[in-house]
Amino acid sequence: MLIADAAKILNLSGTINADIIKQAYRMAAKKYHPDVNPAGVEMMQFINNAYDTLKEYKGEELTETTSNYPEELNSALMAILGLIGLDIEICGAWVWVTGDTRTHKEVLKENGYKYASKKKAWNFRPNEWKSKSRGKSTMGDIRMRYGSTTPAQPNYDRLSYA
Repeated sequence: MLIADAAKILNLSGTINADIIKQAYRMAAKKYHPDVNPAGVEMMQFINNAYDTLKEYKGEELTETTSNYPEELNSALMAILGLIGLDIEICGAWVWVTGDTRTHKEVLKENGYKYASKKKAWNFRPNEWKSKSRGKSTMGDIRMRYGSTTPAQPNYDRLSYA
């Protein structure tokens, strides 16, 4: 995960140190914990990755964060978690969605997901992100660079109705 993305997830800007990072991590973990948030498992993966990226950071001042990316990300995740047939993958600060997306196309659009035609996948990313490669990276390249985790999805095949 990039340092700028990690800072957005923990809602940090300005000069940071280990204490500020730890405090931001604890606040985010409390707010997005699975016990209080339906999308908590996925959000905690983002928060833990951001903390791991930033805890060794000893650089200059971070740029000002203008968006509320953690809230946007949480809302976007909660909107699609219950949808059947979607495969969700977390790469860095992005959410990638594949699977039966055609059925849920309108829901994805309404919640800020963008379709990447070359990758044949939908993604959710920070609003201020600007492409430098113009889609030249493959999903394999993205997984190698940023890492990849797949949150556990409910297994609707096992549900039975009496």
